[in-house]
Amino acid sequence: MWNYSFRRLLATLPTLLAVITVCYLLLHLTPGGPFDSERKVSAVVLANLQAKYHLDQPLWKQYLYYLNDLLHGDLGASFRYEDWTVNQLVSKALPISALIGGGSIVIALIIGVFLGIVAALRQNSKIDYLVMLMGNLGHALPTFVIGPILVLIFAIWLKWFPAGGWDNFAPRYIVLPMALLVFLNVATIGRVMRGSMIEVLHSNFIRTARAKGLPMRTIITRHALKPALLPVVSLIGPMAISSITTAIITESIFSIPGLGKLISNGAANRDYTLVLGLVVLVTVVTVLFNLLVDLAYALLDPNIRY
Repeated sequence: MWNYSFRRLLATLPTLLAVITVCYLLLHLTPGGPFDSERKVSAVVLANLQAKYHLDQPLWKQYLYYLNDLLHGDLGASFRYEDWTVNQLVSKALPISALIGGGSIVIALIIGVFLGIVAALRQNSKIDYLVMLMGNLGHALPTFVIGPILVLIFAIWLKWFPAGGWDNFAPRYIVLPMALLVFLNVATIGRVMRGSMIEVLHSNFIRTARAKGLPMRTIITRHALKPALLPVVSLIGPMAISSITTAIITESIFSIPGLGKLISNGAANRDYTLVLGLVVLVTVVTVLFNLLVDLAYALLDPNIRY
């Protein structure tokens, strides 16, 4: 298992290099520069700024400078946030996004798996229809529609929570954005878990367990839960990645200073190093989550060997 994990990590290096190279070229081929603005900057100041960030060098030299810094764990200096490095910006925003995105996935897993099991055990009942309705709404309604609805109900009408902003991890600022992501993830997990559990409950080994007179609770927890969880586990990797991309909208709706807001600000300001640093971070997270999903598969199904 350890050899397999090590080989997987080594195999991701070419992918990571390819992603960095393509993104680097695309960002530098985009018209405009990081110091272009409506306010005129003198030629001397502009030349000094370009020399400081190696922008006066050929593109291939700039690329090698960036790779060298990256190998030393340095994501570079931000062009727009004065006196801030990309490492500092990421370290400040990452805990916020990790709390909201990661916390929402954990809560959604617990609720979604539970609802999926109940819906599968009570097919065509009211709770089954409720889970299916929730799944359809979660897929049909986009984030930028559900978010303002939550703000309208819970912040403006009921005044239970603030409409937006951030105050040093105060829980009242976390509830609404986390609830939005939990709803979207529960919709997906509940539908998948319901379908998977129905399929497992119709398997021969479950019929055998029933014929032996085992209680349904024992059948679910000891025999049906593990194989039914496999499709749900495969969702965790893409769900973790989508929580970062969805954060661009979520954090804009609720004015949260997380990674999503950094990405949108970096793209709008042509802050090359900031956008590249976040792309590297997202790629590494993708690789790690895919590896964790593969390892979870082996734990849930002993027939899977690496």
